[in-house]
Amino acid sequence: MSDKISFQQEVERLESIVRKLEDPDTDLDTALELFAEGIDRLKQARAQLEQTELTVKQVVRRANGEATDVDLDD
Repeated sequence: MSDKISFQQEVERLESIVRKLEDPDTDLDTALELFAEGIDRLKQARAQLEQTELTVKQVVRRANGEATDVDLDD
């Protein structure tokens, strides 16, 4: 079993962090810790998205038999 956190789990934790940061009862020290964790989790999620985009491009290239880039933003 992998210890790697899924993209969905990262997003869920980020949402939880945002809710806690929006809570006026969250003290400053806790807010700073949550903010730092949120930045780390955002970096991880972004890296997972970038890797997924590369994988999708490779699959499309193989399917087309071409070496052209695929714009996933369309």
